[in-house]
Amino acid sequence: MSRVWLASVLVVTAAGCSSPERPDMRAGDPVAVAVVPAAIHPVRGTVEAGGVVAARTTAALASRIAATVVSVEVRPGDKVRAGQRLLVLDGRDLEARRIRADASVVALEGAATASAADRDAADAALTLARAAHTRIAALHARRSATSQELDEAVAALQGAEARLRAADARIAGAGAALDSARAAAADTTVTASFAVLVAPFDGMITERLVDPGGFAAIGLPLLRIDDTRRFRLEVHLDELRAAGMAVGDRVEVAWIASGAAGPEATSAEGRVAEVGRAVEAGSHTFLVKVDLPPRPELRSGIFARARFDAGAREALMVPASAVVPQGQLSTVFVASPQSRARMRVVRTGVRDDTRTEVVAGLAPGDAVIVAPPPGLRDGDPVRTRTAVSGPAGGR
Repeated sequence: MSRVWLASVLVVTAAGCSSPERPDMRAGDPVAVAVVPAAIHPVRGTVEAGGVVAARTTAALASRIAATVVSVEVRPGDKVRAGQRLLVLDGRDLEARRIRADASVVALEGAATASAADRDAADAALTLARAAHTRIAALHARRSATSQELDEAVAALQGAEARLRAADARIAGAGAALDSARAAAADTTVTASFAVLVAPFDGMITERLVDPGGFAAIGLPLLRIDDTRRFRLEVHLDELRAAGMAVGDRVEVAWIASGAAGPEATSAEGRVAEVGRAVEAGSHTFLVKVDLPPRPELRSGIFARARFDAGAREALMVPASAVVPQGQLSTVFVASPQSRARMRVVRTGVRDDTRTEVVAGLAPGDAVIVAPPPGLRDGDPVRTRTAVSGPAGGR
């Protein structure tokens, strides 16, 4: 690796030496340049991980009855509203059961009414029996009625009381039967509703797993629907990196969206919603879920990259304007103690609007030329001045 890097330095240096001289730069005249020392500065480290965007809420709609599919009224990509009818099953037998249950309720309501009428009749008979018993008992006390007549009055009263108790029991039985029939009717009504599948929430149909004429088994998924209002990114991080993540942390997420002018880079700020506590056996990583803000271009299944904050670290930084791209390489001009411009091939790291990290190719304190003139070549004499804007500066 070091030999390849050295060869690249030689190639770029040779290219710099053989470049044509600018007409307005006479040989031997020092070029005025601004320099700043390469210095160590604290920077925020980042960790990047790729993953797939998925809806926070996904539902697999399955049948609760075994029936033939009559119609499927949606296709993948269709947007639906909560309560919208999506699929119809053959529920004719369920409807027949519902009708029979409703008829049973009507019949038992009539029986309950008849039981109430019987109770009223038994109550009236009891009132009459009590009056007769009172009258016969009074006559018997005056020896105007025989003991047999009194016994008959007592028996009649006891019979009337027994018939009233029997009427009350029939009313209670009729009420219980009516309640059971009503519950059965409600159950058949609910079961009959299983023949129609509706959207549980606003969203988009993502998968259709059955066609009309197919058979729907109990529990077998028929449609899948995503809640398109809320999405999240799922990424995998190793144990060391996942340990530094916490719920609520801000995360920069970037993805490629399809725009009117073609694909375009898009980014948004998400927040860590969940950090897995169980390591996945295959990858030895932890699952981290990042909630994303509502964006119309988000879709389930698209690839996105999350950039997590990995904390502060020390890095060698130079002004961003000092780094000059040379094809696939990056170079920096340094003012030597002999007042000569020396080109160095560097390997860069993180960068922001004003500074760039140099991972290899420079040492702290090197006098880096800020915004080198386009015609500056390796070995040109230079006249330096210190840039007033400091390490983050540039012209």
